[in-house]
Amino acid sequence: MSKFKILLIAIFCISLTTNVFSQDNISPERKQAIDSLALEKIRDLSKYISIIGNKETPWSEANRVIERALELFAENSQMGVSSLHREEIKYYGIREYFERLIALNYDKVTIKWYNIQYISDLELQPDGRYVGVITIYQRFEGESGDGLKYVDTTKKDITVYVERKQTQIGGRLIGFWDVLLGDVRVTETMP
Repeated sequence: MSKFKILLIAIFCISLTTNVFSQDNISPERKQAIDSLALEKIRDLSKYISIIGNKETPWSEANRVIERALELFAENSQMGVSSLHREEIKYYGIREYFERLIALNYDKVTIKWYNIQYISDLELQPDGRYVGVITIYQRFEGESGDGLKYVDTTKKDITVYVERKQTQIGGRLIGFWDVLLGDVRVTETMP
């Protein structure tokens, strides 16, 4: 979904007037719209990761998708990477993670996300943003031409930031809630 469409959905579903910017609480209706937008961004990220990791995706298309995926994240976010072959979890900047994903040394890569759900409710932070956590399970399969296959399932927690923003439409300032993804932390890796 294009950034413009997401913006329109956000404005439509959770538009605010300027005086609402002084409120600290999110109404249940607005929270439901924000939760839907956050889950939509997570589903978009899942789709982007699948496209970027797919060895049949042309390099130019993978790079275009990387740029789209980067728009989902807050600045300086990191992605955790784990393996059944090592205990250490490595963290990379989001762009570096995507570039490493393209360069994986497999002939075929399949990445699927499932069981996407909130595990912590949105909590107001001192800086005025709300922060929550969404958990996903990622199934990774990599196959090489010689028949070797690596498979794992990783449980990951994704930090979600919700903040108030403004945009100008038709000469009027419109307030809305925006959702950005933060760090993606590995919590468990299983065969």
